Amino acid sequence: MKNFRKGDGERSGLFTRRALVLGGAQAVLMTALAGRLYQLQVVETDRFSTMAEENRINMRLLAPSRGQIFDRSGVPLAVNRNNFRAMATSDRGRGADLLVERLDQIFSLGEAEKIRLLRELRRSRSAQPIVVRENLGWEEVARLEFNAPDLPGVFIDLGQSRDYPEGDLMSHIVGYTGRVADEDLAGRDDPVLQLATMRFGKKGVERSLEDDLRGRAGAVQVEVNAVGRVVRELDRTEGQPGANALLTIDLDIQRFATEKMKEHKSGSVVVLDVVTGDVIAMVSTPGFDPSTFARGITQTEWRDLLDNPERPLHNKAIAGVYPPGSTYKMVTALAALEAKVIDPWTRLPCAGFLELGNIKFHCWLKGGHGSTNVSEAIAMSCDCFFYEAARRAGIDRVSDMAQRLGFGKVSELGLPGESAANQPTRAWKQEKIGKPWQHGDTFNLGIGQGYMTATPLQLAIMTARIANGGYEVQPNLLLAKATPREELVPPPPRTKPTAPSLRLNPQHLAIVRQGMSDVVNSSQGTANALRVKQAEFTFAGKTGTAQVKRITEREREMGITQASLPWHLRHHALFVCYGPVDNPRYACAVIVEHGQAGGATAGPIGRDVLVETMKRDPSRRTDRFKKMASR
Repeated sequence: MKNFRKGDGERSGLFTRRALVLGGAQAVLMTALAGRLYQLQVVETDRFSTMAEENRINMRLLAPSRGQIFDRSGVPLAVNRNNFRAMATSDRGRGADLLVERLDQIFSLGEAEKIRLLRELRRSRSAQPIVVRENLGWEEVARLEFNAPDLPGVFIDLGQSRDYPEGDLMSHIVGYTGRVADEDLAGRDDPVLQLATMRFGKKGVERSLEDDLRGRAGAVQVEVNAVGRVVRELDRTEGQPGANALLTIDLDIQRFATEKMKEHKSGSVVVLDVVTGDVIAMVSTPGFDPSTFARGITQTEWRDLLDNPERPLHNKAIAGVYPPGSTYKMVTALAALEAKVIDPWTRLPCAGFLELGNIKFHCWLKGGHGSTNVSEAIAMSCDCFFYEAARRAGIDRVSDMAQRLGFGKVSELGLPGESAANQPTRAWKQEKIGKPWQHGDTFNLGIGQGYMTATPLQLAIMTARIANGGYEVQPNLLLAKATPREELVPPPPRTKPTAPSLRLNPQHLAIVRQGMSDVVNSSQGTANALRVKQAEFTFAGKTGTAQVKRITEREREMGITQASLPWHLRHHALFVCYGPVDNPRYACAVIVEHGQAGGATAGPIGRDVLVETMKRDPSRRTDRFKKMASR
């Protein structure tokens, strides 16, 4: 009995010790828990209250309304329209795969679209939604709302998308907008560009005026539930809309010039105000519909544009490069006159060719033009005269004159993608081809062939600088810009150039202009068929044909002509002109790709467009804009 009691006491002591250990451990844990609760609820209450509030309330940026673009009379060229779009939020991609599958059942997403959504959902933070699909119809909106319980974080948003009322008529000038790409962010730290709904100017004026048109972001404070769906809007600060832009383009003349080009596959027309440099029209055909890019172009549409041999995405007015042909002969004439290697009365012979060593450089007129002076040579486009004039002036003087008249460099127009083309020099040939300049190269340059290339815009600039008396006028597309709170008013008309003078001898300019007038208004001129009867619309011009493929003597004997060649091998047709002759105000350059003959193909287009411009006289026309602004 005594031994039993002793064993019972030992067990009781062991139990008591264990109970004390467990009790102590529980006490320590409870103390730690109480301490942690005190720390969370008392010491760090402000921090965790803030975190909870941040999870409940999101601050989201609002994309500003993009500035609108108008022609010089106030006709809208790029506007904004309301756009219902499906948006989605995700906490760094959690549940993204399931969400995209459900969205696919509603919208029938393509594979590329599903990949894009997954990528953007995994990169996004819950505060900033991504775009699922834009331009929703009522049926799509209803379908999405019906399935809303199964689509956490998805909601309908009313935004704005870009609309281009004139379609392909203004596509190359206005350009288009698209999603913000990584290269668009270079040098820009505007946080609004990180928004999935933001659009960025990709081409044309939309790109060149991007920073003005974009505006400044607003912000909205919203309350969200646990799955990121907006419960209510708490506060909103509207952004500042972008500036509106008034362009120099006259839409009526732009449309008229485009209509004149319709019977030809591809080409360009540029009309400049020779006093101000305003671009009145700048046509590049064929065009494209910029709205397809604004809404999101499909792979099929993109491939069709890229594979089109007429290059509709290519702005031929500023990026198309062509040999200027005989339209370059005014450059050669001025270079020779200014260098005093010929004078206005110098007569040079033309027997139909000029020999250099054992090579014959032919004139376009078989049998030649006989003896001509400089104005007669321009009127009749005598090649032999300009071979010799270029030889006497030399490559350096000819090249220098060409650069003064706008060749070989990008203008101050500001549109992206403009080409400098190529004004060859001795140094250029040595560097690019590794050979020294030859006399034969000078002969070819004298008539705008060989290594020489130019854009339609450069040809218009040259013509404008000759017409305005030798002032370095620069092309300009922007008439005025202003925020929506400011009045968008065009500047007052100007009658005299304010650009620097090229310091050309007025007598030499007069001789060249006389030759250009005789091209059209003399019976000997290469474009005398274009002469107009109305004295107030009398104009001057110069024809040109740029060789694409040389037809050999053997091919001629076989009956091969320009008309019998495939379209892409025919010569380009060129024409430059200005008017009125007595008081020049407008210059026009036309290139019809593979149009064969300048006088017959490009000439009538240049004449009709220039006469129409002189009739309308857009430099003095602001009445339509005033009516529009007063509404």
